[in-house]
Parts: sequence; structure tokens; C-alpha cells
Amino acid sequence: MSSTPNGFVPKTPEATEQHDDTSTSSIKFGTPEALDHVRSLTDVGAMTRLLHECIAYQRALDVDLDTLLSQRTDLDKNLNNLQRSADVLDIVKAESDHMLSNITSTCDLADQVSCKVRELDLAQSRVNSTLLRIDAIVERGNCIDGVKSALDSEDYESATKYVRTFLEIDNKLKDSGSDQREQLLASKKQLEGIVKKKLMAAVDQRDHPTILRFIKLYSPLGLEEEGLQTYVGYLKKVIGMRSRLEYEHLVELMEQSNGQNQNNEVNFVGCLTNLFKDIVLAVEENDEILRSLCGEDGVVYAIFELQEECDSRGSMILKKYMEYRNLSKLSSEINAQNKNLLTVGAPEGPNPREIELYLEEILSLMQLGEDFTEYMVSKIKGMTTVDPDLVPRATKAFRAGSFSKVVQDVTGFYVILEGFFMVENVRKAIGIDEYVPDSLTTSMVDDVFYVLQSCLRRAISTSNISSVVAVLSGASSLLNNEYYEALQQKIRELNLGAKLFLGGVGVQKTGTEIATSLNNIDLSSEYVLKLKHEIEEQCAEVFRAPAEREKVKSCLSELADLSNTFKQALNAGMEQLVATVTPRIRPVLDSVATISYELSESEYADNEVNDPWVQRLLHGVEINVAWLQLLMTANNYDSFVHLVIDFIVKRLEVIMMQKRFSQLGGLQLDRDTRALVSHFSGMTQRTVRDKFARLTQMATILNLEKVSEILDFWGENSGPMTWRLTPAEVRRVLSLRVDFKPEAIAALKL
Repeated sequence: MSSTPNGFVPKTPEATEQHDDTSTSSIKFGTPEALDHVRSLTDVGAMTRLLHECIAYQRALDVDLDTLLSQRTDLDKNLNNLQRSADVLDIVKAESDHMLSNITSTCDLADQVSCKVRELDLAQSRVNSTLLRIDAIVERGNCIDGVKSALDSEDYESATKYVRTFLEIDNKLKDSGSDQREQLLASKKQLEGIVKKKLMAAVDQRDHPTILRFIKLYSPLGLEEEGLQTYVGYLKKVIGMRSRLEYEHLVELMEQSNGQNQNNEVNFVGCLTNLFKDIVLAVEENDEILRSLCGEDGVVYAIFELQEECDSRGSMILKKYMEYRNLSKLSSEINAQNKNLLTVGAPEGPNPREIELYLEEILSLMQLGEDFTEYMVSKIKGMTTVDPDLVPRATKAFRAGSFSKVVQDVTGFYVILEGFFMVENVRKAIGIDEYVPDSLTTSMVDDVFYVLQSCLRRAISTSNISSVVAVLSGASSLLNNEYYEALQQKIRELNLGAKLFLGGVGVQKTGTEIATSLNNIDLSSEYVLKLKHEIEEQCAEVFRAPAEREKVKSCLSELADLSNTFKQALNAGMEQLVATVTPRIRPVLDSVATISYELSESEYADNEVNDPWVQRLLHGVEINVAWLQLLMTANNYDSFVHLVIDFIVKRLEVIMMQKRFSQLGGLQLDRDTRALVSHFSGMTQRTVRDKFARLTQMATILNLEKVSEILDFWGENSGPMTWRLTPAEVRRVLSLRVDFKPEAIAALKL
């Protein structure tokens, strides 16, 4: 039986078990090495074992062979199928060759047809091009004839249309050598000359309809930039002429006045308003024409050019105004007056009423300039096709122009005049300070803050941060110095107590003066905060830049500090007033030291009918304190009452700590304290219970049945009550009870 190389054959599942038996054989059957091994055997047992292994190996081979032979039928069928498939493949190959031949011939035919189509298409395009050129030649001829005919009849609009049509055709054909083109360009040049000549003549005669007629012809002729420059130049000329006439009229009025005060005739605000109005109308009403020439760039060009007219004419108007109002001289006089305040016989300064008129004029002029600049910048900002960087450049250019520089000079004068006006009117308000019927304050408070409010509002209206900062700083300085000194004047008087009470009775006039002075300080503190809040809101609307807002914030912080300064002065004045009242209450408090709280039941009952000291104390408070209620503001009176309460409570605590109490005495103290709380609660709008908290807690401790009951109210058992007494003070109060033993008190763990 033949074998595979190395003596191995493929294994079948049936032979797996038998083959596994031989797989452990020490030799490989069918190899030369196996034969050599057999020959070398000498032991019968080994030979027998090897024989059995060989027989098992042969059996496995037989099984494998049978398995292969069993698959012969299937293999024969598959082989027959392959042979039949080979015949089909021959047929397929023949069909494929035939199809390839057909496709090749079809492709060649398609290439031939495509070539013919391309030739036909080329021929057709050449024919179409020739026809278009012929039509163009005919059309250009018509344009040339039309231009000549229109020029002869002075129908320049039609001539322009023929020129534009010819140029459009010529641009498509690119026939630079055409005789027709030379003829048309000559006609175009002639038309341009006529249009320019007619336009310039119309500009000289200021014939606006004719100007509009010919300026519209510049764009079809391709002269957009030249037309834009000419038309904007015309607008500048018209605006300049009208402004010059108004300016000359102003100068005539100034000369006619001969220095007299004829304010209504010389109207600089109206003159500047008309200049800006003319410029704005020139941009708005000619927007369509400017856009037809150069689009949005044409509008921007006009704005920048007309701004030059604003710089030249507007600067002249402002300079003439400064000359007319002698602002430089006024500023010098004001500065000199500020330096010579203490000089005897120094000349009086300008009239504040005239200064106020000048301030209103300056404000109007500055607002006009600011509104005009904002309009121009917003006009540029609203355009979509211009460079976004143009807006900041335009703003910078407008701010750096000659008009803005003159405005800065006017602003400098404004700050000086506004400061003078503010100082003079505040001093006047202080000087004419008087009592106002049915008012708790004098006239000075409302007058001063009205002046400051008006000046600050005017400064904010200028939209100039430097003006606002300067005026705001001046206002803070006035409030902190002269006004603060005026508020303090009455409070600083000596022997205030002697003047307030004569013969044991409060003097109404002196009380009114003192109360009014304190009311002035109280209301001033409130007005300062209101003024700060108002200025803060208005500046937030006008000034958007963070740097500007920071400057305003820095100045406003001074006003907040001033409010605190006024409050401190008010507290000092209140303490001084209380110091004049408390000596009149102290005798009643001192008499409490003689009252016994070691009460029997009969004594406790008698005290309920005949109060030993509380009513006398409250009567003394009514006489010496309550009469000032109608003279004080609610805030001041509440503060005054609370200061008096502080004095009474502190004195009572000292006195009660020196007494001895029975349990009924503790009840008496609780009743007395409740009476005081009830009465003082009716005297003030603020709560007073916290003022009597220590006394109330002392009474609670002195009411206890025994020492250990304090633990029911102390520490975690205190509930909502907050103890104002320290553990040491609690022990001391407990020791005031005559029936509490010191040992029990000492044993408490507090």
C-alpha cells in the first residue's frame, strides 16, 4: 500500500480514534528511519509492540482510503459540470468579441459625428458672431447719427443715451480699430465739453434745476468722480454763500449795537443752526444724486467735504461770538476776583444774571456742534458698503477739525463762567438765608441744591466730560467748604442750654433756630445722595466710554463722602442738644436711687396706685423733649428721642445694680420697664424695645422663684431671646435678690 510523504495521510473522523492510538508511536512509518529502526530491534517484546503499532497504522490508512473513494461520485459530477461550463464560456467569449467589434465601430462613428457637430457649431458661432457684429455696426452707426442729431437739437439726454449704448457695444466687441469708434469718441468728447460748460454756467448762475439736469449726464458719460467733485463743490459754494451772508448780518448787528445789550437781535445760535441745517439738508436732499454718481462712497465724500465748510464757517461764528461776549475778558476778571477775595476794595465781578444768559447761549452752541457731529457719524455708520474702519476715522477727523478746536476754547470759557455762576449763587443763597413759613428748614438748603442741580444738568448737556468733571468738582468743593461752614454756624454757638431754656421753660425761638439748623443738615445729607443718584443716571445716558464713566464715578464718590460728613455733623449737633436736655431729666433719675424695691405685698399694691417715679420721669421728658417734635424732621426727632432714651437707660441700669430686690420688687421693675417702653414707643417711629432689652432681662431674672430657674431661659433654652447680659452680670443681678443664697448662685453653670 502506498503512503504519503513521511508516512502520513489525511485523517477522517472515523479514523481519528485509531489514528490517535498510533500517534503515540515512537517512529514514523514509511520512512527510511523506521526501516532502520526495525532492523535494529533485538527484543521480541519491542518487536511485538511495534508490529501492533504498524497494524494499527495500516488500518487507519485503509479507513482514510475508503473515505476518499466514497467521494468519487461527487467529484465525477463536478468534473462533468466544469466541462459543460467550459463549452458555455467559449460561446460567451465569441459573443463578447462580437460585441467589442460593434462597440469599436460605433465609437468610431460617434467620433466622426462629433467632429462634424463641432465643425457645424464652430461655423454657427462664427455666423452668429458675424451677425452680431453686423448688428453692432448698424447699431453703432445709428448711435453716431443719433448723437449728431441730438447735439444739433441740443437734446443732450438723448445724446448721452446714444453714447452710453455705443460704449456698451464697443466694450463687448473690443474693436479698438473701428472708424465708427473714433467718430463716436469725437462726438463723446464734444458732448462732454458741452455738458461741462453748461454745468459750470448753471453753477455760476446758481440755476439748480439746470445743474440737476446736467449732473445726471455725468454718470452715463463715465465721469462719475468728476461729476461728484463738481456737484459737491457747488453745494459747498451755496452753503458758504448763505453762511457768509448770515455772518455779515451778524457783524452788522454787532456794530449797530455799539456795545449795548441787545441780546435778542444778535442771534449766534440761530446763525450756527442755519449753517448746520444747510449742511444736513444738502446731504439728505441730494442723497439720491450722490449715490447715482459714486454710490455710498459719494455720500461719504460729500460729508467730508461739507465738514470743511462746517470747520471754516462754524469756527468763524464761534470766534465772533467769543469776541462779542468778551469771554476772554470775563474769564480774566473772574480769575482775578478769585485771587483777590480777601483784598479790601477789590472790584466787583460780573453780573451772575448776564453770566447765566451767556451760559445758556454757550450750551446751545455746544449742543448744536455735538448733535451735528453725531448726525454725520451716524450717517456714515448706517452705510453698508463703506469700510467699517471709516467710522472711527471719521469721528477722529471731525473731533480734530478746526471747529472742534474752537469748541474746546468755548468749553474752557464755559467751565470758568459756570464755576463763577455756581459759586456766586450759592454764596447768595447762603447770604439771604431766611426762615420759610410752614417749613422745617431755611431757604438756603433748597436754593443751594437747586443751583447745583441746574449747573450740573447744564454741564451734562454739553456732552463734554471735562466740563462735567470740572463743575462736579466745584460743586463738591462748595458743599464741603462754604456750605458746610454755614450749616455748622448755629450749632457751634456757646451756652446753647442757657438759651434753649429760660425759667425752666423751653424758648420757642431758640428751639426753632436749633431744630432748623439740625434739619438743614439732615435734609442736606439726603439731598446730596439724591443729587448723586440723579447725576449718575444722566451721565450713564450721555457718556458711554468706560474711561469717561470712571471719571464721573470718581467725582461722585466725593458726594457720597459729603453725605457721611453731614451725618457726622448732624450726630455731633444732636449730642450737643441732648447734653442740654439731659441735665433737666437727671434729677428725676437720681431720685430713683431712694426708691426701695424690697417690697411687701401691701407696698407693691400701693405702688400700683401711686407710681413712685416713672410718671414723674415721663412728665420731665414730655416737658423738655416732646415740645421739639413739631420743630424737627421725623428723622431728627427720632434720633433725638433715642439719644435721650440711651441716657435714661444707662442711668437706670447703674441705679438698679446698686439696689436690693424682693420677688415683688422684680415684678415692680418689670412693670416700670414696660411703662417706659410703652410711652417711648409712642414718641418715635423707630423701635425702642432693644434699648430697654437689658433692663427687661434684669426684671425677668429678678422675677424668678428660685435660682435654678435661670437655666430654663439660658443657653439652648433661651429660644428666640438674645441675652444682652453676660454670665457675670446675670450672677450679679441674681445676687440682688435678698432671698437668693450666694452658694446657689455660685453653683450655677452658665
